Amino acid sequence: MTRATGRTGNQRGALGRFGEDLAVRRLTAAGMAVLERNWRCRAGEIDIVAREPGPQEVLVVCEVKTRRGAGFQHPMAAVGASKAERLRRLAEWWLSERWLPRYGAPPSGGLRIDLVGVLVPRRGAPVVEHARGVA
Repeated sequence: MTRATGRTGNQRGALGRFGEDLAVRRLTAAGMAVLERNWRCRAGEIDIVAREPGPQEVLVVCEVKTRRGAGFQHPMAAVGASKAERLRRLAEWWLSERWLPRYGAPPSGGLRIDLVGVLVPRRGAPVVEHARGVA
């Protein structure tokens, strides 16, 4: 059990998976195709990698932050400068390992880093916010 939250790692993991599932629904409802979830390398993890179709196809690396109740920092405030830089490095790594070997060139619309914040209140439906181009 963690001292700060009083929750076990399993409870935190379940909350995170729940938030990621909601994020996937939001992204697919917006017309994106999810390519991968929870991609890991030695430098870290990307929660969701998606492709946004259009005349300029965009590769979207999405960080998901899920919080329960109102007692903690709002999920949309959870990505600072160092986290944004790490996400950019991870995105470049994913692009070189997973995209370029298959397609040979970056997507025509480039790469974008988005954030999906999920707030799960004690009562009522979760609130899901999607911010595009946060880093």
